Amino acid sequence: MDAQVIASQFTIQSPVVSAKPMGIGNINASFVVTCEDGSKYALQRINTNIFKDPKGMMNNIFAVTEHIRNKVASEGGDPDREVLQYLKTAEGETVYETEEGVYRMYRFVDDVLTIQQVPDAEWAYQCAFAFGRFQKQLSDFDSSVLIETIPNFHHTQKRYETFLASVEKDATGRKEEVADLIEFAKKESYLASAIVKDVEAGVLPVRVTHNDTKINNILFNPETKRGMCIIDLDTVMPATTLYDFGDMVRTAATVTEEDDERYDQVGMDLRYFKALVKGYYEGSDGALTREEIKRFPLSAKVITYETFLRFLTDYLDGDVYFACRKDRHNLIRATNQMYLLRNMEDHYEQMLSVLDEL
Repeated sequence: MDAQVIASQFTIQSPVVSAKPMGIGNINASFVVTCEDGSKYALQRINTNIFKDPKGMMNNIFAVTEHIRNKVASEGGDPDREVLQYLKTAEGETVYETEEGVYRMYRFVDDVLTIQQVPDAEWAYQCAFAFGRFQKQLSDFDSSVLIETIPNFHHTQKRYETFLASVEKDATGRKEEVADLIEFAKKESYLASAIVKDVEAGVLPVRVTHNDTKINNILFNPETKRGMCIIDLDTVMPATTLYDFGDMVRTAATVTEEDDERYDQVGMDLRYFKALVKGYYEGSDGALTREEIKRFPLSAKVITYETFLRFLTDYLDGDVYFACRKDRHNLIRATNQMYLLRNMEDHYEQMLSVLDEL
């Protein structure tokens, strides 16, 4: 179906004039929809290969955004700019289904600043502060009402067990090629249960988590350069906030891209790590427990290890999950993450000492 026709099925107040492809996003096909009254919306086709329960996912998103919307309004902020506003269809559904796919739509936020990569420590701080504020806004939200958008997404122990099964199966005959990486994975396997066991024991609380805490998932105020609105809420689900913090370190405090083959240069910038700790701590404004905070450094190692496992598992399986843009791409990614984890371990005492300044 034509994107304009699909957009017209949602509760917009003015006829649709155009629907043009955004040209961004790896998971969902997106369009900018413009109406006669000048209002703009984002129309997206949900990738149901990744998100098996699109209605459940959208129920999560509607519940979380409505909670934040009320919080922003009560604090005198601007809900139309500080939280995404999703629309329902004329029939009251959160998605519109066609033979070609499942669609959702939200109000487009104009006049914003987006950053693709963290350029310095100040931006690392702003990134962490924005995601910390997201935690603060949802600290009184009952996460048990949410579904797991992707079951066991950050259950590192199960990721490790899946990896071992792939090694045993050796579907592509690549096991011998990556013997050194397999050995490293087994040596570091203590990390697989390091956070999971504390969640299951109730030591760490289960909260609403974002699960994709990259700086390009924040809309910044172009004047103040402060984080204004968190986007890409598809993986919002119940988990420990340490997964969010750990992945933020893995992506925002590193000095190379995750597929950089200059392995001798792969590592973490401690200045960025310090800025992330400070920003997340201050943005969450008392919402986190001491048990969570003291595990900030550990979470960075766990998520880096988990990501290493996922890339290596996919390489062993024949590159069936992650999109590969060059030969041996998943092997390159896995090797990169192995070196990053080694660097974190080399500087772990310094990472721990950063917490003394809080």
